[in-house]
Amino acid sequence: MCGMGAPALETAVDDGPTRAGAPQRRCLVTRRIADKGSLIRFVLGPGDAVLADVAGTLPGRGVWLSPERDVVDAACAKNLFARGFRTPVTVEADLADRIEQLLARRCLDLLGLARRAGVAGAGFEKVQAMLAGITCGALVIAADAGADGRRRLGRMVPEVPVVTLFAAAELAAALGREHVVYVALKEGRLAARFIAETARLAGFRAGGEARRGAGRNEPGGRQGMRKAQQVR
Repeated sequence: MCGMGAPALETAVDDGPTRAGAPQRRCLVTRRIADKGSLIRFVLGPGDAVLADVAGTLPGRGVWLSPERDVVDAACAKNLFARGFRTPVTVEADLADRIEQLLARRCLDLLGLARRAGVAGAGFEKVQAMLAGITCGALVIAADAGADGRRRLGRMVPEVPVVTLFAAAELAAALGREHVVYVALKEGRLAARFIAETARLAGFRAGGEARRGAGRNEPGGRQGMRKAQQVR
C-alpha cells in the first residue's frame, strides 16, 4: 500500500496553452504539461485501488502520468499516487505491465477495425502497392521482420510514421490471418488514432518503436522510445 505523503500535487492544468484547443494536464512525476490525450489517466477504484484509465472514460477524479514505464514505477515507489489522490491507496506491483497490456490491446483493436473498414492492407506486396499508390497514414512492421523488408518499405515513404512495436503473431491475431509482418493504414482518422496510441505504448514496450519514418536508417532499439512523442 502506498501511504499518505505531502500535500497533493497539482495535476490538472486548464489555463495553460493548448494545441488546437486540446485540454492539458501535468504529469504527477515529471511535472511536464502535455495534452491529456498523450498521457495516462489514473482513477481510484473499489478499495481505493489505483486503476489505469487508458481510455479516459472512467468516472471520478483523475491524476496523470507521462506514458513511460519508469514514470509509473517512480509514482508508486515515491507514494505519489497517495499524494495526488490525497488518500492512502493500493497499487498493484505489476501496474506498468498492466498498462502495457491495455495499450497494446487498444492498438491491435484499432488495426482490426481498420481492416474491417477497408483502410488497412497486410502483406509485403499489398503494402508496397498501397505505399506507392495512395496517401499512407502509418506503416506497421513486425518487430521480428527481416531487415531487408524494413529498409525497402521504409525508403519508399520516409516521412510516414513507422511502428515496430508488435510481433508478427500479434499482428496476425489482430487481423485474423495466419501470418502478418507488414501492415499499411490509409491516411485518416483511424491511422491518426493508431499512431497516438502507439506513441503511448512505446514508453512501456521494449524492443520496438513508434517514430516518424524509417528513412535510410534501420528502425529498432530503445532509442525510439524517447522519440515516441514526436509521432502524434
